[in-house]
Amino acid sequence: MRKLIGFDDDTLDKLTQLGRDRMATLQELADEAFADLLKKHGIPIDLKDALRRSAGVSNKPATTKRNSQGAKR
Repeated sequence: MRKLIGFDDDTLDKLTQLGRDRMATLQELADEAFADLLKKHGIPIDLKDALRRSAGVSNKPATTKRNSQGAKR
């Protein structure tokens, strides 16, 4: 689906230069920006992410609790 987004001239120039520097298209920059925005607000980006969230699985590594019984005093 195509949608039009308006940019002022200065912003478009900076986005164009960023795209050149990173060898990316304006579409790729927009995809990355919108994915970051959705992630910031806790909205799943794709089906895999939605399923992971619904199952309660985190991307963070599991932390282990230390056993204090073996510690010397």
